[in-house]
Amino acid sequence: MLVLGADCGGSTTRVVAATLDGRVVGAGRAGPGNPTGGDPARAASELGKAISLALDGLEPALVRGGVVGMAGYSRLADPSVRAAYDAEWAAAGLSCPLWTYSDAPVAFAAGTPDPSGRVLIAGTGAVAAEIRSHAEFRAADGLGWLIGDEGSGYWIGREAIRHTARALNAGPELSPLGERVRGRFGASTREDFLTAVYTASRAEIAALAPAVFDLTGSSPHATAIVEEAAQRLLATLAELGEVPGPLVLAGGLLTSDTPLRSAVLHRLARVAEPSVTALDAARAAAWLAAVELTTPDPVAAAELHHRLVTDVE
Repeated sequence: MLVLGADCGGSTTRVVAATLDGRVVGAGRAGPGNPTGGDPARAASELGKAISLALDGLEPALVRGGVVGMAGYSRLADPSVRAAYDAEWAAAGLSCPLWTYSDAPVAFAAGTPDPSGRVLIAGTGAVAAEIRSHAEFRAADGLGWLIGDEGSGYWIGREAIRHTARALNAGPELSPLGERVRGRFGASTREDFLTAVYTASRAEIAALAPAVFDLTGSSPHATAIVEEAAQRLLATLAELGEVPGPLVLAGGLLTSDTPLRSAVLHRLARVAEPSVTALDAARAAAWLAAVELTTPDPVAAAELHHRLVTDVE
C-alpha cells in the first residue's frame, strides 16, 4: 500500500509517494499548486502534474490515502475550487481519501512527530500557529500582505522599498541598500521607481529579501530591517502564549542559512527557548497520510517519522 504527500506552495508543488513502512518510491515536482495565488483550476492542474510524476511506474490503485498541505486551504470550501482538485485526483486514477491540511500542521510535522506544539513560519508570508493533535488550533498573524505577515519576505522587501523611496525624496545620494533596490527595479528617477514598485507583484517584492540579507552586517539599514523582522516574528509567536510541546521553525527564511534565521535563533536563545527546524514538507504530508490511515501508537509513529522525514540522505 502507498500514501501520497503533497506540499502545494506559491511557486512550487512537490509530491512524494511512500510505502507505509516509510520508503519513498516516487516523487514529482510542478508549478504553483496553491489556489490563492491565481487561477484555482491552473493550480489544481499543477498538483495533478506532480502527482502523475510521483506515480510514474506505480499502480494508482495501491494508493490508500493522501495529504495535501497548502496555505489558504480554506479556498477548498468553495465547491468549484474543490471540484477542480477532486477532478485532478480522479484523473490520476485515485479513488482513495484526500485529506487537506493548512500549511502549518504540515510544516510542524516536518520538524517533529509530536502531535502538539507550535510552529513559526516565515517565507513570502508569516504566521505562527498552535498545533493540537496534528491540526491547527489557532494562529497569530498569517493575515496576508495587506494587513499582516510581519517579518516575512514580503515585509522585508517592502521595508527595503520604503527606505529607498524616502532616500530618493531626500536627494540623489542613496545608501548601498537603496542602490541595490533601485537597481533591481531598473529605475533611474524617483518617478520611475514609484511606477515600477506599484506595478510589481507581491512575489517580486518578497524577492528583495535576499538583497537585504546580502547587505546585513555591512549596511546599517539592511541590518536594522532584519533585526526588526526577527523582533516582529518573535512578537507574533508570543501571541500564542505558553504552549506545551516543541517549537518548529519553518518556511524558507527560517530553514535556510539566512541572517533572519540567525537573528531569530539568537533571540530564542536569550529566553532559553529551544527549537527544531522543519525538513521536507512533502515527506511530512506523506507521514501524516500514513498516520491518518494506520493510527499508530506514539512510538511507532515516531519511528515512521524518523524513516520517512528525518533520516534523509
